[in-house]
Amino acid sequence: MTQTDIALLLADAADEVEIGIAPVQAVIRGGRRRRARRWAVAAATALVLAGSTGATLAVTGLPGGQDGDRASVVATRPRHVYDPQTTELAHGTDHHGRSWRVVVSVWDAPRDDTEAAGQLAAMRRYGIDSRALPDRGDVVGKSSHYASLYSGDDNPRAVMFNTAAEWDPLSGTDLLSAAFSVDPARSDGPASLVVGTVARSVRQVKCGWQDGTMSLVRPRPAAGSPVDWFVCEAPKGTAYATAEVVQ
Repeated sequence: MTQTDIALLLADAADEVEIGIAPVQAVIRGGRRRRARRWAVAAATALVLAGSTGATLAVTGLPGGQDGDRASVVATRPRHVYDPQTTELAHGTDHHGRSWRVVVSVWDAPRDDTEAAGQLAAMRRYGIDSRALPDRGDVVGKSSHYASLYSGDDNPRAVMFNTAAEWDPLSGTDLLSAAFSVDPARSDGPASLVVGTVARSVRQVKCGWQDGTMSLVRPRPAAGSPVDWFVCEAPKGTAYATAEVVQ
């Protein structure tokens, strides 16, 4: 049993208790508290689980689904089991001159064990670290979504991800975010980048920094996702403090 397996079991047992493996990366839940156990952030050797949950989607396992018959939805749009829908959320250059970008990939639910095995192989080719991948038996009938950080010339690092039969659609001021270091060699370094999800109705998110300053960002949609996403970068010399919906 891996450290990740143990953390997941502890999270299941503890419900809303946040479980982590040092060095701890921050996972922050804002707004109305709910439960879900599969959200995680990952660094080189660290996972933190925080939870929420919520109203179920009408179309189980289909990101972005609307009310209606599952079969008709599947028939009218391409499936993305092996080739995910991808969206670049943001890009920039950190204060050390290192380029970075954050990309969300959304993978449709495999229908059987054969598709699950093929999807996991495709995820590895895509660059998702094996420590962030679910077991093959955990992906059948479930969609997966990854926020991956590309930093400099390094391989992408999955920093926020989930595999579930139902998305947490979020509503009102609900907010789920992860704060982490841009430097792939310093998973315990200053949390200078924040990635998060909010309800589609949200127009603005405020990220607060430890030096007392703040940044206002506008969430944006990602292909295949029923929630909107945002990215904040800390000013030089400071790090994450808070994230909240302001309108």
